[in-house]
Amino acid sequence: MAIAKAERLMNLALCLLGTRRPLSKRELRESIEAYLEAGSDDSFNRMFERDKDDLRELGLVIETVENLDGEVGYQARRDSNSLPPITLDAEEAAALGLAAKVWQQARLAGAASGALQKLRAAGLPEDVDPYEAHGALEPRIPVHETAFEPLMLACRDRRPVVFEYRKATAARPEPRHVEPWALECWRGHWYLAGFDRDRGAERVFRLSRITGKVRSRGGAFTAEVPDVVTVRETVASWAGETADRSALIRLRSGAGYPLRARATAVRELGDGWDELEIPYGHGLDAWLVEFGPDVVVLDPAELRADVVDRLRAVAKG
Repeated sequence: MAIAKAERLMNLALCLLGTRRPLSKRELRESIEAYLEAGSDDSFNRMFERDKDDLRELGLVIETVENLDGEVGYQARRDSNSLPPITLDAEEAAALGLAAKVWQQARLAGAASGALQKLRAAGLPEDVDPYEAHGALEPRIPVHETAFEPLMLACRDRRPVVFEYRKATAARPEPRHVEPWALECWRGHWYLAGFDRDRGAERVFRLSRITGKVRSRGGAFTAEVPDVVTVRETVASWAGETADRSALIRLRSGAGYPLRARATAVRELGDGWDELEIPYGHGLDAWLVEFGPDVVVLDPAELRADVVDRLRAVAKG
């Protein structure tokens, strides 16, 4: 949200919450500087209606009073916009304390610290130490990708984005036009789920494969955001986590530790090679290609063909 609009919404909210009687649009216009600078009456009316709708969408209860000296009046009564008391038991308080300590990045650390202070003011027990409550646990979510922060803000503000993305099997990155839905961390890597406009379908992107800057685009989303975004489940299926079949591969000795960790059986072949049996699911071919000449697929035949096709595509690129 632009700073000017955020300031305008804040001023409008304060006016509506601070008044003892409903205020007309004329009075609100005279009280808020941004409305005085709006220009024509039509421009002001459009701006005010958008701002009023935005505040209501954010949860502010704005009452409308008809026939107030021949005008319509607006007011946000405090008793209609107050939250119920917050009561937390020791375990809930400890969980919230841990959540506030997760983020170590400067931008998020301030927000987390402020939220924790507000929770304490609202009833978070002062004597609950999340470290003691959970055995000196010190949680952290590492974020090294520069794409994280702009994508986080784009998910929050529902803004389409454009970025260059390099697939595991591609030699060069390609532009992606995405409506971002959610970010999630899985096994030390961050992933973005969203609607890929060019492909007309839901896609999941690994942030470490985004190159260059993430650029915002104007306009609204064209696809409906699902109530539940299954980022982890999607990535897990690509990695073979939910597979009910097995693949047989030959792996160079001393290479491919992630594959070895996943293997259900390992047999030494000699001459610097081992034979592994690993779970087989959708997307396993893309993962195997990342290991290049250290992996040879033995079975099934369709997996071997998919890996060969991907390697040939990389070679041509």
